Amino acid sequence: MTPFTEKVMDIIKGIPKGKVMTYGQIAQLAGSPRAARQVVRILHSMSKKHRLPWHRVINAKGQIALQNEELFNEQWVFLENEGVEIGVGGTIDLQKYQWRG
Repeated sequence: MTPFTEKVMDIIKGIPKGKVMTYGQIAQLAGSPRAARQVVRILHSMSKKHRLPWHRVINAKGQIALQNEELFNEQWVFLENEGVEIGVGGTIDLQKYQWRG
């Protein structure tokens, strides 16, 4: 496992309930500001195995970015269960819910 991957996983594990971070924000904190897509790949391949709270990661627009309807709805429910208010189209108020670490 690369140091970048380890940092990304640690950052994601540190997002508290009821808060979110963006893919780009995580990439920047992990030391590679242009690696947002790599964060997506890490989440996709390692969330289950490492029990990452994948649902707390959203895009830079403050939206749930999943195209798969089932996973989109699952992320929505997980976030709502943690107290995150979600608007039309899966939009989340980053001013209110973004974790700055």
